[in-house]
Amino acid sequence: MSSFENAEDQKLATLATSTLKRTGADQAAALRDTTGRTYVAISIASPSLNLDAIQAVFTVAMASQIAGIEGVVVAGDATGDTSVIFTHSPQATIFHIDQSGVIAALR
Repeated sequence: MSSFENAEDQKLATLATSTLKRTGADQAAALRDTTGRTYVAISIASPSLNLDAIQAVFTVAMASQIAGIEGVVVAGDATGDTSVIFTHSPQATIFHIDQSGVIAALR
């Protein structure tokens, strides 16, 4: 897969990859909720808190009291806890973009 069927997922990909490049993080994620709002976060690693980008973007979105999740795009490191997304919104799509730009559906 070299592109997204849904143009909204391409927007998430742009947000995630540009955030990854801008921050130099190992991983970045962008999330679209069911109202069309988007959220972006990076992986966090500190002595007292470790979150992959999926967990971090989920936390940011939940802090805004979202009702549901339509899609998530993760860029960079492939490891991440997708269960936090699927537990909340089983119908959500999640894609991963590796460093060479290859897109893979994680579900």
